[in-house]
Amino acid sequence: MQKLLAYPLTILYLFFFGLTLLIFHPIQWICFNVFGYNAHRMSVALLNLSLTRCTHILGTTYSFNNPHDIPTGRPTIIVPNHQSMHDIPPIIWFLRKQHPKFVSKKELGKGIPSVSYNLRHGGSVLIDRKDSKQALVEISKLGTYIEKNQRGAVIFPEGTRSRTGHPKPFKTTGLKLLLKNAPSALIIPISINNSWRMLKYGKFPNGLGNHITFDVHKPIPVEGNLDELIAKTEAVITAGITSFK
Repeated sequence: MQKLLAYPLTILYLFFFGLTLLIFHPIQWICFNVFGYNAHRMSVALLNLSLTRCTHILGTTYSFNNPHDIPTGRPTIIVPNHQSMHDIPPIIWFLRKQHPKFVSKKELGKGIPSVSYNLRHGGSVLIDRKDSKQALVEISKLGTYIEKNQRGAVIFPEGTRSRTGHPKPFKTTGLKLLLKNAPSALIIPISINNSWRMLKYGKFPNGLGNHITFDVHKPIPVEGNLDELIAKTEAVITAGITSFK
């Protein structure tokens, strides 16, 4: 019965999701080209708040648990597990003071209203998964950028999303490059739960009535052996993932 109800609600959700992307695309363009970086950044934050609100049509609720005072005058490397595209809008909105930039696959850099524009103009990097040299150069640039400008980088070290919620092993190369190029950064580990349930039926329809949680763990300074630092970060994140159980 729930899956049957999910079909019309998903259609309604996708309508408002697409409408939001179309509305914010010219808003982003105006903010970026007329008013500059900060106006564009806020337009992106409001876009992602709106996208998050759209999922309420599906009965989705969110808890973003961050008991830590994360400084804004220092670069941050935000490291979450990855369960679905629904991981991204709440991170952008709730951590907007960190100016989050993403390591994203190049295919998202064109053809998607609002999303592609932000990825191309907002400071994120687009990597070619089939060209490791290009990917490593772009990730290094992002590390240098956040170190210089005291901004945030978001990287999903699992590489691809987990379809069951069970965490995948970290692919450490990209994260290590960010750490090397942003030595004064703080690592912000985040455990995400239940986002995968939004896609439990596949791409269509969406799951209904899910409570997605984001648990922000204690920031970790970039100090000491990088391999040990990454292993510690992975252990902290993995320990907070319970939705597959």
